[in-house]
Amino acid sequence: MLKTKNALRVAAIWICSAGAAVANQPGRTIEIHVHRYAFTPSEITVKKGETVNLKLISDDVPHSLLIKDLGINQTVTKGKPAEVSITPEKAGDFQGQCGRFCGSGHGQMRITVHVTGG
Repeated sequence: MLKTKNALRVAAIWICSAGAAVANQPGRTIEIHVHRYAFTPSEITVKKGETVNLKLISDDVPHSLLIKDLGINQTVTKGKPAEVSITPEKAGDFQGQCGRFCGSGHGQMRITVHVTGG
């Protein structure tokens, strides 16, 4: 009887911890291509509290995705996609840019993340 109770406790702990791990995994991936001098798409929408994986792909030279208010500063180089997960905690529009100088149009490289109320 004691072995059965212990086995059930271990199983319950394992199930709870497995559920927490699944809950923290990104529910979807948004692919963003980065190239001189734009992000494609240049606007994305996510829900407050939603964990999303952003997959960055450079089509030419090194770039970075910099969105200070979301805590993102991820470099990406051609041939080496980079990924960053976000879980926005507040709704609003968050402006991002390329954080690595990539040429004369660098200053116009902008992206907007719209976070809806969830």
